[in-house]
Amino acid sequence: MVASSNGSPTATTPQDNSAGEFSLSQARSIVGEFFSPDPWIYWPDFLLSMLLGVFFFVLVQSPELVTAEAAWYEPIRIVSFLLSSLLYYRAVLFIHELVHIRDGEFTAFRIVWNLLCGIPFLAPTFVYYTHLDHHRRKHYGTSLDGEYIPLATMPTWQILFYLSQIFVIPPLAVIRFGVLTPLSWISPTLRRWVHQHASSMIMDPKYIRPLPTPRVLRIIRLQEVLCFLWIAFIAVRLTTSFGIVFAEPLPLTFLLQAYLTGVFILATNAVRTLGAHRWTNPGGEMNFVEQMLDSVNYPRHPFLSGLWAPVGLRFHALHHIFPSMPYHALATAHRRLMQELPADSPYRQCNADSLTEVMTTLWRRARKNGFFVARPKTA
Repeated sequence: MVASSNGSPTATTPQDNSAGEFSLSQARSIVGEFFSPDPWIYWPDFLLSMLLGVFFFVLVQSPELVTAEAAWYEPIRIVSFLLSSLLYYRAVLFIHELVHIRDGEFTAFRIVWNLLCGIPFLAPTFVYYTHLDHHRRKHYGTSLDGEYIPLATMPTWQILFYLSQIFVIPPLAVIRFGVLTPLSWISPTLRRWVHQHASSMIMDPKYIRPLPTPRVLRIIRLQEVLCFLWIAFIAVRLTTSFGIVFAEPLPLTFLLQAYLTGVFILATNAVRTLGAHRWTNPGGEMNFVEQMLDSVNYPRHPFLSGLWAPVGLRFHALHHIFPSMPYHALATAHRRLMQELPADSPYRQCNADSLTEVMTTLWRRARKNGFFVARPKTA
């Protein structure tokens, strides 16, 4: 770390000696007006995403609701599945915003998000609490960061293995909350294991989650109970009909659609995650600018990139600079920084033209390490 001419803290990176200095205080002075989350944006965005997601999810099962022409049923099902999955994906990713909003704020939104989205998708907010470790300077990219694997320095099978997990996570989530949760109520040993190894939304399967404080444990138990009750309700609905609203049991195709929706969401998020960083850190601590340059912004093609990286996640490098900046301000803040930061600012190196570009670079770097075993480096 060095000091700029105005005395503010700056840093340079060994990854690019031609890069200029980066002043965090200068960047914050440029975008200081963009740190207030707006409930008038959060609420309509989330509720509309969920409402339309439910509508199109139902159309997959019942295309006759919009037309009597049987020839249109399959196209309607396919389009409705894609739309419902993308809308649900957007709604689910509000969990990222909630983790970064300070305790005591957006309390009603947290409760509603968990009830309408987190619990039904078996992804309550507590499974993402560990995300904050990903933003701690001494944790990022180390063994204490469950959301980081140095894929660019590892054999290519690691990338394929990471992507393959999308197929088993949905049933594992059902087992976690439907079986392990009640068993953990009677076994302290199992309770400890479940919390440390099966309670985090992470990349690294070797990650061990720290034990919770009493306050966090109460939140976890409440959300676990709700997830268990939701699974029990779905199990009953698959075999039982009752009342006017639930006149018929759920068809087994509901389970297939729910599974495929989960796989779609997980697959899209997995690809987004691979494009969020360069994954070049071999395991040691990285300074501030190195962390920034290891992250990626996608300022171009806002509509397309907003589909696979919604809720502001296409500006991941900017998010790592200012984790508390709300998603709806990131695009404007990025444009402001690009206009006012010096021409040689390292921040400009974080931009990528496309996800394909970043994924191709990652794969090429990994290929240099072999497929199963890293190749020995030659002189």
